[in-house]
This record gives sequence, C-alpha cells and structure tokens, in this order.
Amino acid sequence: MNPKVNFFFDEATQWQKEFKRLRTILLNTGLEEELKWGCPCYTYHGKNIVLIHGFKEYCALLFFKGALLNDTHHILIQQSENVQAARQIRFTVLKEIIDLEKVIPIYVYEAVEAEKSGIKVPMKKTKDFETPEEFQNKLDQNSELKEAFEALTPGRQRAYLLHFSSAKQSKTREERIQKYIPQILTGKGLKD
Repeated sequence: MNPKVNFFFDEATQWQKEFKRLRTILLNTGLEEELKWGCPCYTYHGKNIVLIHGFKEYCALLFFKGALLNDTHHILIQQSENVQAARQIRFTVLKEIIDLEKVIPIYVYEAVEAEKSGIKVPMKKTKDFETPEEFQNKLDQNSELKEAFEALTPGRQRAYLLHFSSAKQSKTREERIQKYIPQILTGKGLKD
C-alpha cells in the first residue's frame, strides 16, 4: 500500500466502496501501487499493468495491454473504436466486483505474463487512419500545410485525423480543420 495513493480513496465522493475493494484485490496480486495520472496504478517492475479509475456512470479497471488478454469471461470493454491497446472491466455496483473477485486476479496475472514476454500490441500506423476528404483537399491545395502536417509526430497526426474525422457533417469537419490550420502550421498538436 502506497500512502501517496491514499488521497484517491479517501477523497472519492463516488465509487468509494468499489475503489477500496478493487484496491484490496490488486494489492493482493503483489503488484506495486503507484500514483499516475492522479489514479492508483499497479505496476510490475515499473511497467504499467492496471489502473483504477472512475467515471460518472461507472468505475473501472483499465488494463494497459488489455487487447492482448484472452478475456475468457468476456468482461473486457474497448472504450472506443480508436483505443488500440487498453481495455476496461467496468463496474456500476459493489456486487459486480465481489462477483469477479476471483476472476480479476486471473486477468492481472495474464497481463503480467504478457508484460514479461515483451509482446506488444500491434498498433495501427498513421497511414492506416482515414484522412477526411476535406482535410486531404486542404493538404493538396496548400504545400506549406502538407509539409507542416507531415513534420508532426505520428501521434499528433493521428490526433488531428481522429478529431477531424469524428465530425459527422462535412461543415463541422471543415470548421475543425480551419480552426486548427494555424496550430498545425506552427508545429503544435491538437492539445498543445
């Protein structure tokens, strides 16, 4: 038990009982407890394995390489279609955690074994992400913009592509693109 993490459990206004039960389960697996991104994170030799976090509708265990797990109990959830590696086990009541108390450590041990093996989650390359037609037109028309976009890190390129393509209407995609062209031209990412 890491005292630096106690505030997360002590100050939680929602999911307090669920968080404490998850903490007990994870501490019993022998993983190190650390504080990362303001959440309890459980590591094996410094490698992130699983994290406890909460949302309005549910609390969850997030397995960083959950895509590699067998999921024999069919409880892992991909947060969105764009999440490549991580998977969650979600809970809405304490009883769901109690019901899975013997299953959760099995998933944790499998995640540790995946980490030990060095196996990586196959990640999509930037070129595999859809470039919205509206943005492709801007790139084709503006060589400075194209050069600036190609100079961005792959992660920054993907963030822009996902943000632009997530808009359902062409007008909204155009507005988003126009808004971020100055940022792209200065070499900044979506969240910079």
